[in-house]
Amino acid sequence: MSSELLDDPTQRVVENLAWKLRRRQIVGSRATALETLRVLHQVISDSPFSNMEQLVTIVRGVGRRLVEAQPKEHSVGNTVRKVLHHIREEYNTATRGSGSTTTSYSGFSISKFVQLGQPRKHTVLPKAESRGSLKENDSDDPDSFARSLRPVLKEAIQDVLDELETVYDNVSKNAPNHIHSDEIILTLGMSKTVEAFLISAAHNRNYTVMVLETAPSYGGRDMAKTLSTAGISTFLVPDSSLYGLMSRVNKVILGAHAILANGGMFAITGSLLAATAAHAHSTPVVVCAGQFKLTPLWNLYHEYGALDFGDPNQVLGFEEGSLVDKVDVVNPFYDYVQPDLIDAFITNDGDHPPSSIYRLIKETYDDEDNEL
Repeated sequence: MSSELLDDPTQRVVENLAWKLRRRQIVGSRATALETLRVLHQVISDSPFSNMEQLVTIVRGVGRRLVEAQPKEHSVGNTVRKVLHHIREEYNTATRGSGSTTTSYSGFSISKFVQLGQPRKHTVLPKAESRGSLKENDSDDPDSFARSLRPVLKEAIQDVLDELETVYDNVSKNAPNHIHSDEIILTLGMSKTVEAFLISAAHNRNYTVMVLETAPSYGGRDMAKTLSTAGISTFLVPDSSLYGLMSRVNKVILGAHAILANGGMFAITGSLLAATAAHAHSTPVVVCAGQFKLTPLWNLYHEYGALDFGDPNQVLGFEEGSLVDKVDVVNPFYDYVQPDLIDAFITNDGDHPPSSIYRLIKETYDDEDNEL
């Protein structure tokens, strides 16, 4: 992990997060993404680098170390890739400004201008400051490059942090456009994004939600309790009732653990069953997820489950005796849901069909970071 480029305090911060990830002390895609971002902020703030290549090597090395600690949590690698993309973008903007003898703008980038949709106040720097302010490999002052670039790098990280902190609000802001009065919605498991989406829609619509228990984790019980407390008409139903109820369902809304490059996804166990039943009844299936769950990876495991498997004793107890000796019990924590079973992804940057996910990934990450 290019650890020789990190000082001891920074190295300890990285190893501490790796230790927590390995022991599952941090759970949830958004929580792990936020912790990864905080570590990257300290790495960029404290690590010495004299050129762009060194900086990228440091960040990719840290990302590789964290991904190896918990390869099942895809949001770690996604966050590192997003930060690297913003670093290159801000660096290119800064170097274009520093190489010009005309006006230079402080803290300005095209991506932010488009996102805000309005002009920003620009600070005009003297020409003497704009030229040569990002000189790499300066033998007289090896820290000058890092000192000049760190402000824009911290701003790039702040952009990613702002996206993570507002992801629930931005995903759910268009909920009334997708959920209509008197509809019956089916969901499963406990997803904070889906929870925020459904509660947001309840401000303008009266509808009913059926929540599957989602055995063996039974996260659906927590979801049903939260929605009911918010005043939404909610029914908790056993997983075995899914096919019998699907004919009455108007829409299936699912959460996602990771959105893959082909438009498929990893989602909590039971999602594949729900999506398959919905497909058989021509019921729309939409997925609520932040774009930080976009990953350039593909499903390399098998057709129905992800890499993460739970305790088989939750499905079939060892006390069953002779039956246990005759069967192999598989308890995948996440299902793999194929893209043809999904109608749309509702993200913090709008709605997208599965066929456009690959394009989104190309816009969000750089190709050289697909493998950290």
